[in-house]
Amino acid sequence: MSQADNEADEAFTHEKLLEAVENQLADGSPAAAQATLNKLTLVGYERADSLDLMAQVLAYHIGQMLEQDTPFDLAAYEQSLRNLPDLP
Repeated sequence: MSQADNEADEAFTHEKLLEAVENQLADGSPAAAQATLNKLTLVGYERADSLDLMAQVLAYHIGQMLEQDTPFDLAAYEQSLRNLPDLP
């Protein structure tokens, strides 16, 4: 795979993760998503930066799920969101 292909894949993945976070916010589920966005905004993070952090947390937990071949751990995901801006 070329570097350009890899960069395109990474951009696509990031876009889909951001879309998933936006969907969580729109659906109000999990509630920790909106609470996290509110907290990060309150402490001075721009919305785009907050969404990027939240997408990184989602990516981490998806990776854990795939590595361990287990169901998505919603409780751990919510806790990681609450811990932002500290990343897992």
